[in-house]
Formats: sequence, structure tokens, C-alpha cells
Amino acid sequence: MTETTSPRADASAAHRLPYTVEPRRYDLRLAPNLDDATFAGEVRIDAVVAEPTGEIVLHAADLTIDAADVSEAGGAPRDLSATLDEAHERLILTPTAALAPGPVTITLRFAGTLNDQLRGFYRSEFTDGDGTTRTIATTQFEATDARRAFPCFDEPDRKAVFGVTLDVSAGHEAFSNGAEIDRSPLPGGGRRVRFADTIPMSTYLVAFVVGPLVASAPVDAGGTPIRVIHVPGKEHLTAFSLEAAVHALEFFSDWFGIPYPAEKLDLVAIPDFAFGAMENLGCVTFREALLLVDPARASRLELERIADVISHEIAHMWFGDLVTMKWWNGIWLNEAFATLMELLCVDHYRPEWQRWVSFGMERDAAMATDALHSTRPVEYPVGPPEEAQGMFDVLTYQKGASVLRMLERFLGPERFRDGIRRYLERHRLANTETQDLWNAIEEASGEPVGEIMTTWIDQGGFPLVSVTDADGGTGQVAIAQEPFFYAPGDATSAIGSRWAVPVMARALGGAHARLLLREQTATLDVPGGAGPVDAARPPTVVVNAGGAGYFRVRYSPAHLRRLAAALGTLEALERFNLVGDTWAAVVAGRAPLDDFLTLAEALGAEGDPDVWAQVTGALSFLDHAVDDDVRPLLARYARALLGPAFARLGWEPSEDEEERTKTLRGQLLGALGTVGQDDEVRAEALRRHREARAGGRPLDPNLASSVVTVVAAGGGPDEFAVLYEGYRNPATPQDEMRYLLALAWFGDPALAARAFELARTEVRTQNAPFLIATLLAHRDNGAGTWGRLRDAWDELLDRIPANIVPRMLDSVKLLCRNAALSAEIREFLDAHPVPSGQRTLQQTLERLAINVAFAGRLRTTAAPALSAGIERLGAR
Repeated sequence: MTETTSPRADASAAHRLPYTVEPRRYDLRLAPNLDDATFAGEVRIDAVVAEPTGEIVLHAADLTIDAADVSEAGGAPRDLSATLDEAHERLILTPTAALAPGPVTITLRFAGTLNDQLRGFYRSEFTDGDGTTRTIATTQFEATDARRAFPCFDEPDRKAVFGVTLDVSAGHEAFSNGAEIDRSPLPGGGRRVRFADTIPMSTYLVAFVVGPLVASAPVDAGGTPIRVIHVPGKEHLTAFSLEAAVHALEFFSDWFGIPYPAEKLDLVAIPDFAFGAMENLGCVTFREALLLVDPARASRLELERIADVISHEIAHMWFGDLVTMKWWNGIWLNEAFATLMELLCVDHYRPEWQRWVSFGMERDAAMATDALHSTRPVEYPVGPPEEAQGMFDVLTYQKGASVLRMLERFLGPERFRDGIRRYLERHRLANTETQDLWNAIEEASGEPVGEIMTTWIDQGGFPLVSVTDADGGTGQVAIAQEPFFYAPGDATSAIGSRWAVPVMARALGGAHARLLLREQTATLDVPGGAGPVDAARPPTVVVNAGGAGYFRVRYSPAHLRRLAAALGTLEALERFNLVGDTWAAVVAGRAPLDDFLTLAEALGAEGDPDVWAQVTGALSFLDHAVDDDVRPLLARYARALLGPAFARLGWEPSEDEEERTKTLRGQLLGALGTVGQDDEVRAEALRRHREARAGGRPLDPNLASSVVTVVAAGGGPDEFAVLYEGYRNPATPQDEMRYLLALAWFGDPALAARAFELARTEVRTQNAPFLIATLLAHRDNGAGTWGRLRDAWDELLDRIPANIVPRMLDSVKLLCRNAALSAEIREFLDAHPVPSGQRTLQQTLERLAINVAFAGRLRTTAAPALSAGIERLGAR
């Protein structure tokens, strides 16, 4: 193991356990009682004492300690006195005499409660086919909740081997990280299940699941058996996930050049789960909707999402589980790289999905946050581990993956992969820091990787790269960088000042160029553009060629006009970036709305759903920001712009149609039926939905979400009752979520209140925050939803998992037409800090202020711009 710094010297030192005792192995036995929601257990920890000590300090929370002893090598057990420091979640064990350096064994007997907070060792419920409520006991330990299930050294660099044994009742199955190696009957019924030892790993990766569950038949992936574990009755929903998992495990084994580091791989669908999934070694847990699926009833986007999540978690088996960050400041090493690898894997699995193009939307979401002054560096010092919860956000996952992708494109895939292989091989079974990764890639590539990446990881924000034609007809363009932001900041801004920008560029019809922009300005020579080079015909250059750069580009007006005239010659991701960069400039007040609308109108016969998503997303935001008297004009513009594109596609797919075209049809349909308020679209959506619910032709899966949303947008109490029934009795987990979220789209305030009441009482706690977020995002009912949320604040925070609360509140940024309401929201949330993700909430509030300013500008600019756009579209 190569250490760049001592863990005692970092910013977390005051919050770490002492290093006087280090664990090497845990033998853990747990006996959960699902009927009374309790568990009892015993753990034997083999450890090494590094220096004489009069105490052993480890972690425990929400546990009672019934007995504790310690034995030194060859010695008899000695009792330990146990003191729980509840404030710091520590267990202090004091022997009768100091322990000498050397091996010791610590034995503890303890008990706890299966909680309902979706963390630690908790209970999850489901209703079986007979209408009986059944209970599962399951785990979620990241970041610091293993201590709620058993006393342990609950820090990522305290790796140890785990041997797990579970005592289970009759009729229940048990699963853990290792393969099952023994089962024996227990007196009075039930059985004891013992699992094989794990590799040395961190406590947050330990998992065990007990309950009335069913395992699919295993499928083989290079000698590793893979199963899907699920509640009874959902056997038919496992085939796609098994196929995607086999592909991912084989892909990563080859890409990393290291065998899969466990004996088996179980993918476990949990009815109640706060996260999307969790990368427990050999026993990955998932939300049901992200694992169980019927491909015949799912949209391409739903299948893509499931393949993404499965690939992401399997990538973690190497990048996170085999090699792990030393402390939570390095969580981005796990998550950003797993996100990058999921994209590489899914692109290989289904190249027709064009996953790198669709990732543009996720990268844009990261840039929307990263252009705020309340952004943060990808990596920053983490003191107490609860601060790490704020790192599970779009900057860690999507920005982190974006800058890694930018580096991979700049270096070339072979040199990049060679560096990753070197890193994993050098640090397998150990813990690392970010510089270890840069060192390995730098050694493999010969490029200044550390110098480049430090500017992207250690400071917030990103640059705006400006492009102007150089003088004199030289065939060159002048480029310059400056920080991009939506609004002026002050000295407290976390946005950086200068980056080492890997610029890839190409001339239309010509060659590619590569430049590392270290300084504020540079000249870029892109040879081989179409036609002779002279002052009258300057080259048309695409900066950010290929579209992988994590920066925005601002072209001179003349250069932008040339690019807009040549949209059809650009790659899909280049077109996506051109539209997205222009919209960002409009929101930031750096460009007029006319620029964006004119570019959107130039898309013409554009067939890529992600390029169109930039447009439909902007129209949806305008629908929130414009005043009531402008809204009919916006609806007319949306129909004029999107209607012809939808008419070309029609309602029915052709036999030879590309899968992404199916996605575009649903996207245009949704926008026309909501922002466009298109009566014909709404009527046809309602007709098709009624036919499907009556047992007629089923909805096209790629239209289903849009259809139910449009039905809600134009519907009343009768339609609410139908959609509620669809939520209560879904055919698949995906049906459940699409019907649930559609309940938030009704315009009737009374129906919005009913939907909120469902979120407050009936909806699973893992899903309720997302229903509330969708209600907050409704143009007409968002303000009323905010009032209900404010009034039920304490009750909801007791009910909802803390890590999801910031995501529930994200939609308040859309309540921007009323400055007084905006001020009230900020005042309330300033006085009621959230239990997790306070930084994320501050980013939401900053974006709300930016949106209020944007809405103010639209009061004088929106109507003329939309009217001019309608005239241009009508003249075609």
C-alpha cells in the first residue's frame, strides 16, 4: 500500500478513531426477529494493538452492549467495561490492565432494533399475493451506519475480512456478501446460515438481507454465478437485469484486467430503499424499479436507466470495493469513476442507445449547479463523516464523470485505461487518495495529468471558452477562458478562476486539433477547413469537438451564424452542446432569448431526442417563468415549433424505426400536451389511455409516461381516480412510479392537495419526496404545495429519509414568478436547516434567486421574442 499522506495528518483527524487498535477480521453472528423488529448478535473482532493502550475505541449507535471481553495471544478472556458515547457514536472498551502490542480478540454481545429509517439494519415491508403484509430485514451502511448493526471500526480505511452468520426463522432466506457455505437447524425451528469469508473490505460494504425472498436461477458470467433476489411473484421481471449484469461483469473483468473480486454476485431488489442502489461486495441492493422490469412494458429510457445502475454498481466491485478511498473526501473516486464506467459499459452493451449523447443531459445538470457561487470543489476536506452526505450529489457523480471523460478523450482510451489498470493493480485491497490515481495515469500516459486534473477537482466551477476569428485570414481562431456563472458573485464564491482546459477542436470539413489551454488566452490553429482560407472566408471551427469537454463555448455572432447554418454537419453531441450553451447564456443574461429560439427553429428535421430535450426543457422552464398573460403565447410557440416534428413521427412507430426515435416521439408528445396545451394531443392521449385501461391495445411503453402525464394535465377527478388505481395496482415497478408521479400533474388545486396527502401518509417513504418534488414543480399548484410542505415540515422530516430531503426541495427553484414567495421560502429554509445536504439546499436557493431575476427580465423580452418566433415559424 502506497500512502501519500498519513491519515493522522488530514482534516478528518479530530473525527477519526485512534489508530492504536486495527481490525483484521470480524466473525459476526446476527439473529433478527422480524416479528418484533429486533435483533441480537455477537461479534468477534481479531485486531492488532499497535502500541500499549488502556482502551479500545470503536463505533456503535442505537445498540445495547450485553457483554464484552478481550483476549491477548494465548491468554484467557478478560472482561471489558463498556461505555457508549452516544453523541459521537463511539463505544469505549476499558480493560482491567493495559493491552500490550500484538494480536487481540475482542468479543461483544449486543442487541438492537430493526428501524424504519432505511439505514443501518432496517425493516422493509411488502404485500404478498394473498394481501398479507410481509417483512424483510435488510441493510444500508454507507456512509456510517454499519455501527447501527454491530460494533465496528466504521471508517473506510479500516479494512478487514468479514465472516457472517445469520440465524433465520422458518420460511425465510438469508443473503450476504459471501456465498452460502453451510446451513444447520436451530433448536425450536429456523436455521443458521453461514457465509464464506469476504476479501478485506470496508465496513460500509457489508450487507445481509433476511426475509421471505426468492432467488432466480443463477446465470454464469466467466465462472461467477449471478442471481436476482426478489419478493415472491416477480420472477418474470428478472431476465433483463440478469442479461445486463452478465454483460457488465464480463466487460469490467476485461477492461480492468483484474478478475471479479468475489465468488458470486447477488442483485437484491428491496421494496423500501433510500438510495438507487448500493455496491455491497457480492450482494448489491437496489430499489425494485431499478432492477425488476418487463422489457415489453418498459421504455427505452427505463431500460437504459436500469442498465446504467446495474453497470454502475458492478463497476464499484473494482473501483470502490477492491480499491477504496481512505476517507470520505475521496468518495468522488468511487462514484465519479463508477459513473464513467457505467457509461462505457452501457455504450458497449447497447451502442444504438448512444449513451454518450444522452449523458449530455446529466453533464448539463452538473454544470447548472457548478455555475452557482455556492458550488463546491469535487473533492474538499471532510471532517465529521456526516459531512460526507453532502458529497452524494450531481457534482460528485456527473461532474466527476464528465471531467474524467474529458481526460480520457484528451489522452486517448488506451493510455487512460493503462493508467487505471496500473492504479488498481498497485492498490488492490488497500485505500487510496486522489493523487494516487493521477500518478498512475500520468505514468502510463506521459502527460501532466496531475496538473490538469487538480484545476478541475480542487476548485469549483468551469470555464466559458470564447471563440473569435483571428485577424488576417490566417486559418486560426483566438480562444480565451473565463469563469462561467449565472450572476455576479463576491469573494465568497467557490467558482475558480483558471483551468487547464483540454481543448479538442475541428474545422468543418477539415482536421482535428488538440490544445491544453493553461493561460487565459491562446491561438488555435485548426488546419484543413473546407475551401481556401482568406479574410473573407474565415474557418468555421467547432471548439469542444466530439462534445466531451466540461466547459461552455461562446462563439462570436458571425461564427455562431456559420455553425447554425451547418447544424446538419455537426455530431449529435456537438449540436446538443451548441443549443445547451446558448440556453445557458440566455439564463445568465449573456444572450437574448431570440438567440436561443432562432437556434431551436434551425433544428428543422433534427432526429436526436437529446438535442430536442435541450429545447423542450427550456420551454418547460419558460412555462414556469413567464407571466400568466404570456403563457398562451408560449403555448402557441411550442405548438408551432414542436407540432411539425411530432407530425412527422406520428403516434405509431414504424417497423424499422430506431429506438431513440421512439424516445423522441414520447418527448415531443409530453411537451405538446403540457407546455403546448395542445387539445388534439390531449384528447388522443386520453382516448389511448382509456382503451389500454379497458383491456384494449396497451400503451406503447415509450409513450406511456408522457400519455399519463398529459392525461393528468388535462384531466379532473375522474382521471385522478383512474391514475390512482394504476398506482395502487401496477403491473410493474415502472408502472407504479409513472402513475404515482402523474398524480402531481393535475391542475385542480383540490387534486394537488389530495396528492400531497398521499405523500404525507400512504406513499412509501422512499417515493413520497419525489411526489412532493413533482407537486412543487407544477406551475399552478407549486405555491400551494409549498404552503402544505411548510405546515407539515416537522412531520415530513420525521418520516422521510434525511438524504432525500434536499432532492424533495430542489423544485422550489421553479417558484420564481413571485419574488415575495421566493423570499418567504428562503427565510423559512434558513430558519429550518435540513438534516443532510445543507450545501445542496443553498445551491437550490441560489438558483431560485437567479430564476427570479430571469423571470423579471422575461416580463419585457418574452412576448416580443415569442411573437417573432411564431412569425418565423409561420412563414415556413
